[in-house]
Amino acid sequence: MTAPSAPPSAALDSVLPYAVPSLDLRGRVVRLGPALDAILARHAYPTPVARLLAEAIALTSLLGTALKFEGRFVLQTRTDGPVSMLIVDFQTPDGLRAYASFDAEAVEAAIAQGSATPADLLGRGHLAMTIDQGGDMNRYQGVVALDHTGLEEVAHVWFQQSEQIPTKVRLAVAEELTRLPGGGTRHAWRAGGLLAQFLPESEDRRRARDLHPGDAPEGTDLPEVADDDAWTEAEALVATIEDLELTDPEVSAERLLFRLFHERGARVFEPQTLVERCRCSRERVEDMLGQFTAEQVEDMTVDGAIVVTCEFCSTKYTFDPATVRPPAA
Repeated sequence: MTAPSAPPSAALDSVLPYAVPSLDLRGRVVRLGPALDAILARHAYPTPVARLLAEAIALTSLLGTALKFEGRFVLQTRTDGPVSMLIVDFQTPDGLRAYASFDAEAVEAAIAQGSATPADLLGRGHLAMTIDQGGDMNRYQGVVALDHTGLEEVAHVWFQQSEQIPTKVRLAVAEELTRLPGGGTRHAWRAGGLLAQFLPESEDRRRARDLHPGDAPEGTDLPEVADDDAWTEAEALVATIEDLELTDPEVSAERLLFRLFHERGARVFEPQTLVERCRCSRERVEDMLGQFTAEQVEDMTVDGAIVVTCEFCSTKYTFDPATVRPPAA
């Protein structure tokens, strides 16, 4: 890979796959801009909540774009923290939607106390990652515990437990303020991330360190698996990434990869564009309402109408209760 001098092929709202053959390394770089802005602007989240959801969107983009079939990748958290739930829904090949559920007073208190880091906002609970191929295909779900940990850390645990592939993830979020010619400023959210995985052809080299079996007798000697030199080098290089390098619009994904791996040689592949896209529709909401009983429909009626708001895109759908057809008894 030579130093990029032309405009980057992988601009904002895209994922760039790459490989470093000399290190048996493969991965992806994500850079988010307008699509992220559109998702966050609909809900006017407090800044720490917006940052946390942006991290989750970046992580989901890195993982979801690895799917080689039509389907969905869903990241969801349920915790006891001020942000009780995050949901990011990726629909192949390029669709993103997301929202956060939070306690406004608890978030405000956390900000006032200086304890509004992602780990603080999440608290304790779990994170689930679900791969849904649709139709009659089985769904795959991996669940890991959250215990005042951030998304980067929990992503590493998820890969260690579910896929046992040595993996390193970096995530970053930034706010961009631009002065306008006529005065004032324009605010924009930016997020970026890098995923690196050690995938040698040799099975022996691919083994990660064994997880400690919880039911092993005390004092049991567990086999040691030394880190591969290539993976040790890759980890060290990824650790040098600064947040600004992942979010600065002037630092393309190609340039970042060149900075990291120019001595080893990196190959880049066709970038995957990302778009903000909700799948809600009036027809889908109407079908959903048709699953409720007449009594439930009556309970949902306020001032002679049923109003349903999509949690993802905030679109409001209004229905006349008389047109809702509950299922036959």
